[in-house]
Amino acid sequence: MSTATANASFFEETPRLRAPSLLLTLTEGRGLFELAAAVATRPAMMMAPRGDGHPVLVLPGFMASDRSTVPLRRYLADLGHDARPWGNGRNLGRFYRIRDNLQQQLADLHAETGRKVSLVGWSLGGVFSRYLALTNPDAVRSVITLGSPFSGDINATKAKRLYEYMSKEGDPDPADLSLLAGDLPVPNSSIYTRLDGVVNWRTCIARPAANAENIEVHLASHVGIGVNPAALWAVADRLAQPEGQFSPFRRGGPFGFAYAR
Repeated sequence: MSTATANASFFEETPRLRAPSLLLTLTEGRGLFELAAAVATRPAMMMAPRGDGHPVLVLPGFMASDRSTVPLRRYLADLGHDARPWGNGRNLGRFYRIRDNLQQQLADLHAETGRKVSLVGWSLGGVFSRYLALTNPDAVRSVITLGSPFSGDINATKAKRLYEYMSKEGDPDPADLSLLAGDLPVPNSSIYTRLDGVVNWRTCIARPAANAENIEVHLASHVGIGVNPAALWAVADRLAQPEGQFSPFRRGGPFGFAYAR
């Protein structure tokens, strides 16, 4: 099959989705309550499985910087993970300009620590994380995404026009979209919420695979899922898995009620 035919086939098989409703988008302010809940439930959150000290690179979402991931990184560090910021300033998209830099950053961290790197990406940061796992599987231990639109009709987002304006890269290559939506060579977990007011939650769903899973968090928001206590617990639990092993997330613990069955 030619590249053109494959690209056309990909678009034909990708159902058109709608961006979240305006009403749902207006409720994104609840992210402040998710942050407050994380502070209030800190003792319970610290009961999560501890890490083994391996490096974890945390990538922020679109238009966000490392400041947005400070609570997440501090939490992971307190649990014994070597949590690192991405260090590239504000995430303005520009995937095709920054991808080489990200690959070098991953290679440097892998060489510095002598260990495979887990990638935790919030929204667009999760899309970048999946790309790094596809192109550098020998350096990646696992991938965890938080509200990341990597499958289906990724145009089903309230941020589409802003992304196009800020990135100035036009539409992504259909072949790249097809790869990002496919299987990853490492364990991967997609944490999402059906009440996402920025991206259509269906674009966050990983297709079935032996090393992939989807974890739905009730009542979370797009701007708050990276500080939501139930989502943070799930991140910590997934990162605590031994290297090279994968078992599905057990929806239990102090936040068991927050996960969809």
